[in-house]
Amino acid sequence: MTYAEQQKKLGERIKLYRVRYGMTQKELENRSGVSVRSISRLEQGVSVQTESLIRVLCALKLDDNLDLLVPDQTKRPSYYLEERKIENPRARKKKVKLSRPKWGDEE
Repeated sequence: MTYAEQQKKLGERIKLYRVRYGMTQKELENRSGVSVRSISRLEQGVSVQTESLIRVLCALKLDDNLDLLVPDQTKRPSYYLEERKIENPRARKKKVKLSRPKWGDEE
């Protein structure tokens, strides 16, 4: 994939996130401090400053993914995998307390 294709793909993804959040470019400008023109250029796949890209990613709450762009070589690859979060843990059977059988004449 060429540099231009990668830029365009990144811009499309950022636009998709913005639209899914129901945000206009103007609203993203207010949240990120990046001008509408720069946001538009970013979404079109035109070169923008790194600072603008990071500000937009933070405004879209994607800043946790920045570590994936250039991973820390001192950490194992498994560090970057999401932990499995169990929303509903497996139900455990209740322990039934066994009582001695009664023969009818016991009380």
